[in-house]
Amino acid sequence: MTARIGILTISDRASAGIYEDKSGPAIAGFMQRVLTSPWEPVVRVIADEQDLIERTLIELADEAGCCLVCTTGGTGPARRDVTPEATEAVCAKMMPGFGELMRQESLKYVPTAILSRQTAGIRGRSLIVNLPGKPASIEQCLMAVFPAIPYCIDLIEGPRLETDPALCKAFRPGG
Repeated sequence: MTARIGILTISDRASAGIYEDKSGPAIAGFMQRVLTSPWEPVVRVIADEQDLIERTLIELADEAGCCLVCTTGGTGPARRDVTPEATEAVCAKMMPGFGELMRQESLKYVPTAILSRQTAGIRGRSLIVNLPGKPASIEQCLMAVFPAIPYCIDLIEGPRLETDPALCKAFRPGG
């Protein structure tokens, strides 16, 4: 079974074509390197509008059938940064450990990581993870949390994700 992974860039400027989206391709590149099981990306680039973010998260989870949706952008303290609020609005269960670990990892590189509001949550059979907006930070955060993601997807009855253990070893209890 081919897993579908949503890659959602949330940026007023990228969605308007003012600059090239580099964050979404950074997420896709990580998945291409790390995942050994079949997967396909479902990519969206949208503006920082909470109702639009909510509708797109619902579409990726419920209609497109993505087992994992990685967002990028909109997690800071600026007025238009509403990705965490949209994620919380559409999820039945929040998974705060993801944001805690991503901030802890990011603090190794920049003191402003404490301004980040990344989070994660479960909607049906989809795990939604809010990532930062910079490609280098995306890589650092995904390397930190991805070992737990395949097992989380198992627990919510999604497809089995396999990783290249030389790059990122997925942890599953008992083997």
